[in-house]
Amino acid sequence: MEAALVLIKPDALKKSLTGDILSRISSAGLEIIGAKVVRVSEDLAKMHYAHLKDKPFFQDVIDYICGKQHGRNKVIALVYWGEKAISKLRALAGATNPEEADPTTVRGAYGRITTSGVYENVIHVSDSPETAEREIKLWFSPEEIIEDLYPTKTMVEGGRAVAIWA
Repeated sequence: MEAALVLIKPDALKKSLTGDILSRISSAGLEIIGAKVVRVSEDLAKMHYAHLKDKPFFQDVIDYICGKQHGRNKVIALVYWGEKAISKLRALAGATNPEEADPTTVRGAYGRITTSGVYENVIHVSDSPETAEREIKLWFSPEEIIEDLYPTKTMVEGGRAVAIWA
């Protein structure tokens, strides 16, 4: 059993593709254990895409996930849980480059490459268990997920006990 982060990106939200994407993902037979709509800050975007920080297109990717090209500063963040969740979801998502993605996949059906070369590929899916853990911990607090995925610790915040990632 494994978890994966899925982000439905601003271009998908602007095109009202959420229902179509969720319907396609449902065929994987996985359970949603966390879901929310998130306004993506530049800090969150930079942490999420830290592995691309030395690439010439880094700022374009940050602007894209923050919704600057689409006037939609939000994504839908989901945590899926189940057997082989990552491989199932990545197969449904398709190749990162929408032009190389099979037309039956989410990216093949709905993605495009902008004239500036940015991949508007409508969806993000974690690529490994290690990446999924890092990403899920960035996008969700332990209390926002209904499974105990990773170790937590308790801290007191405002007189209330709160679970945080250990």
